[in-house]
Amino acid sequence: MASPFENPIFITSPLMPKVEDVTNKISEIWKSGQITNNGNQHKELTKQLEAYLQAPNLSLFNNGTLALLLGIKALGLTGEVITTPFTFPATVQALDWNGLKPVFCDIDPITLNIDASKIEALITEKTSAILAVHVFGNPCDVDQIEKIARKHKLKVIYDGAHVFGAKLHDRPISDFGDMTMFSFHATKLFNTIEGGALAVKDEELLQKLNLLKNFGILNAEEVVLSGLNAKMNEVQAGIGIEVLKLVEEERLKRHQLKKAYEGHFSEVPGIRPITVLEGESSSYQYFVIEVDEQEFGSSRDWLHQELEKYNVFTRKYFYPLCSDFDWYRQLESAKPENLPVAQKAVKQVLSMPYYGNLPIEAVNQICQLIKELQQSLKALTRI
Repeated sequence: MASPFENPIFITSPLMPKVEDVTNKISEIWKSGQITNNGNQHKELTKQLEAYLQAPNLSLFNNGTLALLLGIKALGLTGEVITTPFTFPATVQALDWNGLKPVFCDIDPITLNIDASKIEALITEKTSAILAVHVFGNPCDVDQIEKIARKHKLKVIYDGAHVFGAKLHDRPISDFGDMTMFSFHATKLFNTIEGGALAVKDEELLQKLNLLKNFGILNAEEVVLSGLNAKMNEVQAGIGIEVLKLVEEERLKRHQLKKAYEGHFSEVPGIRPITVLEGESSSYQYFVIEVDEQEFGSSRDWLHQELEKYNVFTRKYFYPLCSDFDWYRQLESAKPENLPVAQKAVKQVLSMPYYGNLPIEAVNQICQLIKELQQSLKALTRI
């Protein structure tokens, strides 16, 4: 059996500019005398991201959660919102903070996105929107969701935390729906340490968002909305400008790691890569697998624990389901019998170490270790 890694192999590593580039950027900010409130760095990053993401109406926020929360607020939603149980807590928590009731819809067994074929049956007179998530960079069935939304006059919001820079049907991912949220957390392909953005189609909605993230202040003498403080500051924006310069090279490195993982896992029964897209269709955000206990020989949890013994840290992401949180369990839509695919998937997914500075030799060693672990299981069954 392979030896443990001498140093820990973590699930991710933030994309970080050179210290001297950050120092120069900080000096530039300090010389300006402005460290927040829509300064030059904020304006420049907005311009660059609008071009990179092909999203002409973009508003920057200090984190993705507040971006989503205020985006929902700006749309004036009421009552119920149909969403997925298989997502990061922030997705559904943004509904909570807007006084909205989540209605959980089961997920597609292949993409692990919300199952568009099951949405319409959940619509009631109280439904105001669909909040879908492009899980692990796999795009939702946007065409079907759009048809349903038009038929029932619903708003569509996409949590695009995992799809930075991705395209679908040769269109930028933010072209779909009324609003797309991007996360710029340190764990993401592109980061501003903490941060996020909303891409919208409606310029009036953009103006409303810009008010909401700055206390609703219109000018020195007028406050026209009840807002919050959710602005991205100049330091975040400045670092984002430097990080954006590194993104394309990072994508190329992650592509090579992805191909290495896929080559190895094609030889491992019971492991299915979930993130299979590449090129312009992919964000290269995560590399996630599904572990079929019967075919692999043991559970996802067992593999997760065994790899940790060898200094390899994976993540059961997403786990647990949002519908299993104590404050949602009483909902009819949260009952396990109503979410069979999600209940199965949450026990099978495993996010692998995946970042540009991860040597391809390390990926080869991790995969060889997994093969050896599977062989040891087979040997035990023969005893």
